[in-house]
Amino acid sequence: MNKTIIANWKLNLDHLEAIQLFQKLNYSLDNDIDKKIKIVVAPSFTSLRSIQTIIEADKLKLYLASQDVSEFVEGAYTGEVSVTQLEKLKISFCIVGHSERRQHFNETDESINLKVHNLINKKIVPVICFGESIEQRKNENYLDFLIEQVEKSIKGLRKDKVDEIIFAYEPVWAIGTGETPSLQNIVDVISNIKEFLSSKSFFDEENTKFIYGGSVTPDNSKEILNTQIVNGALVGGASLDVDKFIKIIESIE
Repeated sequence: MNKTIIANWKLNLDHLEAIQLFQKLNYSLDNDIDKKIKIVVAPSFTSLRSIQTIIEADKLKLYLASQDVSEFVEGAYTGEVSVTQLEKLKISFCIVGHSERRQHFNETDESINLKVHNLINKKIVPVICFGESIEQRKNENYLDFLIEQVEKSIKGLRKDKVDEIIFAYEPVWAIGTGETPSLQNIVDVISNIKEFLSSKSFFDEENTKFIYGGSVTPDNSKEILNTQIVNGALVGGASLDVDKFIKIIESIE
């Protein structure tokens, strides 16, 4: 299974800066990179159209992701961006349930579940984030918390609807802190989630990926990304530096 590397630019860069960073990234990649690694870029909403135009015009083998989507499909919801609007921009992936959304915008597992269903209905791959706080990590039952978080986010999924889905393990205490869990911790969490999901009707080894996020850097990416159970990475701060991001990609053997 090819690895998937997602660059989450978060609330950074205007659309002109985003174009410059994207073009620098594209020029820095090997021409045949898409044969072994799927590279995905998630800029802010105001840059999606600009990046999409470049990808389409130059027939680039890079993919575009949204950082979020509304739980509502249409209607009087000022400030929201719907899955239909993303579909028209040919968005391939969408991040949902990121800890920053849960923490700062009070997103619930129920609203995340609605978003997941909306995305799957439009054939956009949801990147479902889940993770524990440092307080929960210290609790011996933290794996139960993670399983419950995942279970609520996928409630009601039907096998005939799910083409592909990505689960991103992002321990809250590791995001932007420079700290990462041990490789064994990462493997244990993903193994447990994978075992739980194996009982679900939609689960398929070929269309379900497990990636890691949380202070991914060139210093730790080789160990994490060359582990068989880890299918890629969701990269935050390091993705804003093309040299660092390329080193992360090149660390995949």
